Amino acid sequence: MQRNGGGVGVGGQPWMFRRVRLTWLSFMLFFILVFFPLIAHYYLTTIDEAGDRDKHIFGPRPGGELCEAKHVQDLCRIRESVSEELLQLEAKRQELNGEIARLNLRIEACKRSIDSAKQDLLQLKNVISQTEHSYKELMAQNQPKLSLPVRLLPDKEDPGLPPPKSPRSCRLRSCFDYARCPLTSGFPVYVYDTDSYLWGSYIDPLVKQAFVASVKSNIYVTNNPNIACLYLVLVGELQESPSFPLPSPSELEKQLKALPYWRSDGHNHVLVHLSRKSMTQNFLYNVSTGRAAVAQSTFLEQQYREGFDLVVSPLVHALSEPNFLEVPPQVPVKRKYLFTFQGERVESLRSSLQEAPPQSFEEEMEGDPPADYDDRIIGTLKAVQDSHLDQVLVEFTCKNPRPSLPTEWALCGEREDRLEVLKVSTFALVIAAGDGQLVASAGFGMRLFEALEVGAIPVVLGDHSRLPYHQFIRWSEAAILVPKPRVTELHFLLRSLSDNDMLAMRRQGRFLWETYFSTSENVLNTILASIRTSIQVPAAPIKEEPVHEIPHKAGKLAGTDANLADNGDLDLGPVETEPPYASPRFLRNFTYTAADTYRSWNRAPGPFHLFPHTPLDPVLPSEAKFLGSGTGFRPIGGGTGGSGKEFQAALGGNVPREQFTVVMLTYEREEVLMNSLERLNGLPYLNKVVVVWNSPKPPSDDLLWPDIGLPIVVVRTEKNSLNNRFLPWDAVETEAILSIDDDAHLRHDEIMFGFRVWREARDRIVGFPGRYHAWDVNHQSWLYNSNYSCELSMVLTGAAFFHKYYAYLYSYVMPQAIRDMVDEYINCEDIAMNFLVSHITRKPPIKVTSRWTFRCPGCPQALSHDDSHFHERHKCINFFVKVYGYMPLLYTQFRVDSVLFKTRLPHDKTKCFKFI
Repeated sequence: MQRNGGGVGVGGQPWMFRRVRLTWLSFMLFFILVFFPLIAHYYLTTIDEAGDRDKHIFGPRPGGELCEAKHVQDLCRIRESVSEELLQLEAKRQELNGEIARLNLRIEACKRSIDSAKQDLLQLKNVISQTEHSYKELMAQNQPKLSLPVRLLPDKEDPGLPPPKSPRSCRLRSCFDYARCPLTSGFPVYVYDTDSYLWGSYIDPLVKQAFVASVKSNIYVTNNPNIACLYLVLVGELQESPSFPLPSPSELEKQLKALPYWRSDGHNHVLVHLSRKSMTQNFLYNVSTGRAAVAQSTFLEQQYREGFDLVVSPLVHALSEPNFLEVPPQVPVKRKYLFTFQGERVESLRSSLQEAPPQSFEEEMEGDPPADYDDRIIGTLKAVQDSHLDQVLVEFTCKNPRPSLPTEWALCGEREDRLEVLKVSTFALVIAAGDGQLVASAGFGMRLFEALEVGAIPVVLGDHSRLPYHQFIRWSEAAILVPKPRVTELHFLLRSLSDNDMLAMRRQGRFLWETYFSTSENVLNTILASIRTSIQVPAAPIKEEPVHEIPHKAGKLAGTDANLADNGDLDLGPVETEPPYASPRFLRNFTYTAADTYRSWNRAPGPFHLFPHTPLDPVLPSEAKFLGSGTGFRPIGGGTGGSGKEFQAALGGNVPREQFTVVMLTYEREEVLMNSLERLNGLPYLNKVVVVWNSPKPPSDDLLWPDIGLPIVVVRTEKNSLNNRFLPWDAVETEAILSIDDDAHLRHDEIMFGFRVWREARDRIVGFPGRYHAWDVNHQSWLYNSNYSCELSMVLTGAAFFHKYYAYLYSYVMPQAIRDMVDEYINCEDIAMNFLVSHITRKPPIKVTSRWTFRCPGCPQALSHDDSHFHERHKCINFFVKVYGYMPLLYTQFRVDSVLFKTRLPHDKTKCFKFI
């Protein structure tokens, strides 16, 4: 018992001790955990308060001073940047949410608008389709499309025409077979080979060679006699020799009937006798030619069939062409002598004709004694010469007279001597034969030819004479026709003419000589054109230059130049948006030929035409004709529209609609060319663009051409020539050509305005850059001037409209010497075109707008910037004047601008002025 009790008592003390220890430890742990931090915090704050208040060590620091340490500063910057980005992203998110909401609203509105537009589009398509159908029906009813009918060839046998009462009464209506020459036949002409008939080998070799050469170049000649409309037989001029006597009339008739296509009466045959001498054989006299027509320079009244036979000019220049540089100038108008005449009257001359019953040609000539008018002429002219009122030259005796027909005035001396006298003569007397039966002779035609050649105005004494092609040429415009009884009034008549009248007659005479008489080719063309015009067959189409196209690939769609969008003060009005279409062919081609001939011949106010291709023009060069060419040339004043019509409804008063073609010449400036082509994008009335690639090097393979929505034809040329600009390319299907340089910079409104002006003046050059010519008094020569002035005489073709027919005239009719000059200097082609148009029309060009230059800014330097450029142009003008014989350029102070150009109008009035 004691052990247990003792154990408890003894053992209870350590237990109590351990209990006290645990309590102490717990208290200490609580004190450390609770009170120690409070004491430490209090202590630390007490230290901060006791020290510098600006240098806290442990307390909170204002202004972010805790970030003064470098690593802490970086973290702070990152925190601030992230905070800012988060704020920005949040703002953007809110903005995008608002934008999405607005776009959703717009999408819904656009969907509704698209649905409505689709419905409207369907309705418009239906309306357009119905309108087009109605328009086609109206056009089919009122303006049926003209096309060539099928040609029906006649039988090869005789047509069965009723025979004329006598061979001398032949006329076209009774002796010509119209069935072989339909209006659409093209006028095919078959020419007999001169070696195929008996007398062909005895024809003058020069005449034969000239005739054969002219036949080869004629567009109407065919080798198929079965389709021929006309058959041509060269019958002379024959060479006289003892070994070959001229055939008798009966023998000649047999030889003519032996021709393979004579068909018993020779209908549609023309016997051509070309004379090179003043004394020629009239061996067709007393020969029955049946229904065959005769074209020669010598006719007796009983032999000549008016309206059927043809008086032709002599063949002076057989194989050689005249030198235009040797032709004297047409100015000054008055020359040394007022008039001249050199000749000797032939009373009796041995005839080289074969006598045949009933009478020979010479016997009939001598059977009717001439009247005494020739004696009166001699006395009157001598009296004028002796009066010394004017300086005249008349000689009635010759040292070396040329052989001539009886009662005719023989030529004196050599041709060169006669020309020298005529060069200093204002007028040249051409006295008809004393016997009235001789209506035409080779000597008479030779005098007329020489006078026209050197610019002496012919004065024809004798109203019974038939001048060459007198049915078609109005000789009163180029010569003075006086009956012999009025010889006493001749001096008064010549003195009464003004300088302007004389210059006009001299210019017309030069035109007739160049067009109809100067070469053998012109003589043959005139003979055929006379017959073709008589039977009312339209002329063949003009010769067009075939296009050898350079393949090219189009690039991206061309945009619209911002500079072209500004049309200034010009209201363009409604414009054409139709696809390209060519000018209509066959419109009024024949109807003008048949119906308007009387108007044009009598100088009634009528349309403008050009007609040098079929070289019979009864009017002045200023009234030359577009007579029925297959390219669709139309008269100016006879179309739809006119006074009372709105300008836009019928542009120019011609046709309701029309387009033009841009012809652009370029040479190794690809970037400039591409820019110029892009500027044409969206240009109204444009049919196509013809790029004349004048460089021998082809375009780059990687060159991308702009797609302007219209054809771009790139033409390969044979050589580098500025004349290529004016070739009548067959790719040009419109009448209007806009010739433009590859560096020209024109706005669309300017081009459209120029085109509309051209449609009202189709015979003129209408363009933008104006130039003029001036007379240099010190050097006695002409100068080219490009300065600003109050007048102009030229419009440069670097930016100008002109008719396509002028391209034909420039390339095929204008003297070759001018084109050679252009090639030599590589310059002056624009001056040459202005000379040509002014020479033909006798009108100045038309300048539009106030623009004086047309070069684009920043383009490479052009040829015109060279100093030698202007010196060459001075030389060109003087050379062209020498070729033409006078200065054809005319001054004008006329310029065309829009009606409302820079005109300020009230806002409520602008709608009244809708069209330019």
